[in-house]
Amino acid sequence: MEYLGITITADSTSKEIVPIAKAIHELLGLPITMRTLNKLGVRIEKGKVLDYEYTGPILEKSLETNSTIKSIPKTGDYSGIPVAVTTIKNEDGYGIAAIGIVDVVGTVDLGVAFGDYPEIVNQVSDILKSRVSTP
Repeated sequence: MEYLGITITADSTSKEIVPIAKAIHELLGLPITMRTLNKLGVRIEKGKVLDYEYTGPILEKSLETNSTIKSIPKTGDYSGIPVAVTTIKNEDGYGIAAIGIVDVVGTVDLGVAFGDYPEIVNQVSDILKSRVSTP
């Protein structure tokens, strides 16, 4: 059996990037979004690709700035939910794709979940605040 590799370029299609996005989704168990610089991408939740023509405001901003962004989008499918997006860079350092995780865990009401453990609520709240910035 011959095993073929996976190559990502700025022009890779959503179908070509699915294996990478799905692997990260399976590893983290969180919703994943991914697109390449010149093509729309994918949105994956609960083990299924929900969209093969996906983009989002933070994916686009990450590609524009070639940087990692942790933010709460004001528009799009994940409006109001913390996301973290980073670029996949080529050997010259240019961002050719962006991949993001949707931090649905960050939307849990910590006060309700850990009401009996106030010190945990404070620690987790401080960590989350330090990781997320609003554009």
